[in-house]
Amino acid sequence: MYPVLYQFDLPQNILSFLPNSLTIFTYGFMIALGTVLAFSHTAYFAKKNYALPLNKTADLVLLLILAAVLGGKFLFFFEDPIKYFQNPQLLLEGFENGFVFFGSLLFCIPTMLIYFKKNRLPIWGMLDIMAITTCIVHMFGRVGCFFAGCCYGLPTSLPWGITFTHPQSHARPLHTLLHPSQLYSVFSLAIITSVLWYLKTRKQFEGQLFLIYLMLYAAFRIVLEIFRGDYQRGFIFNDTVTHSQFIGLLIIFFTAFVYYAKMKKNNFIKVN
Repeated sequence: MYPVLYQFDLPQNILSFLPNSLTIFTYGFMIALGTVLAFSHTAYFAKKNYALPLNKTADLVLLLILAAVLGGKFLFFFEDPIKYFQNPQLLLEGFENGFVFFGSLLFCIPTMLIYFKKNRLPIWGMLDIMAITTCIVHMFGRVGCFFAGCCYGLPTSLPWGITFTHPQSHARPLHTLLHPSQLYSVFSLAIITSVLWYLKTRKQFEGQLFLIYLMLYAAFRIVLEIFRGDYQRGFIFNDTVTHSQFIGLLIIFFTAFVYYAKMKKNNFIKVN
């Protein structure tokens, strides 16, 4: 769509080391906007519920940004390690595009657990707050993906197909109707956010929102992979299941087990 949000020339002869023009990319702008909104949500409810100071929330967000970048890049590398061992420079080429969300999530979870324990915060209660926080920043990130053309869908003849024409777009092929898989993701995240917000004052136990978030997102992602067109990320099990689908299945299985255990512990499930 529109990978470049705005580009303007800088005044001449102000600082010699500055470029002649400055480009604001839509993807980066949407990530920044989502981060600000996610931070605001976290700061408000962490202070309201657990008296967490604003500077502590800022520290948490900075740690999560670092964990998300490292985790997203790590899983991206892990999907085809031989390729990147042989060509390590590829990890730096287009660095902003080579990320896998599940990698970011799997790195962020232990980061949050360590931070909450170190600061003596209620782990499950904070995870419930972070469930909605994650949805917010992820949703805006997927809007950014749509404008940049990354995470594009397969060719389609459906009337809501999207044609990417901008030469800087990452979608392939250009000038072809593709599934708007980025918008499918935005729509699914909006549904998850709505469900979590509805359940926020109705939850049966601490941690319920976070566990529901994990199961819902994993289920949506398994379906979404059917429409994704960037299959160069690879498959497993005889080219029938993508890496993200496999991880999603593991997350659903493990999370459902924890959910059942917590329901049983809180006497919401009776076992004769």
